[in-house]
Amino acid sequence: MKSIAIIYHSRQGHTQFIAQQIQIGAAKVENMDIDLFTAEQLMSHPELLTQYDGLIWGTPTYLGGVSGTLKQLMDATGPLWKKQSFKGKLAAGFTVSSLPAGDKQSTLISLFTFSMQHGMIWVGNPILPEQHQGVPYMQAANRLGSWSGLMAQAEHASAANAFDFGDIKTAQLFGQNFALSLSAYQGVMNT
Repeated sequence: MKSIAIIYHSRQGHTQFIAQQIQIGAAKVENMDIDLFTAEQLMSHPELLTQYDGLIWGTPTYLGGVSGTLKQLMDATGPLWKKQSFKGKLAAGFTVSSLPAGDKQSTLISLFTFSMQHGMIWVGNPILPEQHQGVPYMQAANRLGSWSGLMAQAEHASAANAFDFGDIKTAQLFGQNFALSLSAYQGVMNT
């Protein structure tokens, strides 16, 4: 059994909704145990994450970066960095903002850099943008064209109604890809 922790901060529920879609996608891969954690739940005990094989970090994009709450959790992992407690684990990241770009790339770069400093191995987003295959833009997987991680765009609505189908599909495919990558990675490491 492989284990994935999806760690996120969500002020209005949009990032939480995408985290749940990632979990649905990852659960399509056999022998996966996937847990969701808010950054607030882990603030006092980030060492709980050392028991997981893969970590997926999620945050809204605020002013071109991660939210203050997720940054607090990232900073709380300092003692784990000193021990390289996350070294060799797989990592990925996702972010949500209300604009198509919204400087989400700089947020993903922050998550990537953080993961690299911990010695983790980054899994990007290999999903081809489906609009190039004739799928309508709002229904297309990876319609925002992000390779470094998952980007989603939330309308100003409740989380359940804020996302186009393409972003929901992308989140599920992203989770499935991460779980498949973890299975393959663990298989290689065990040989």
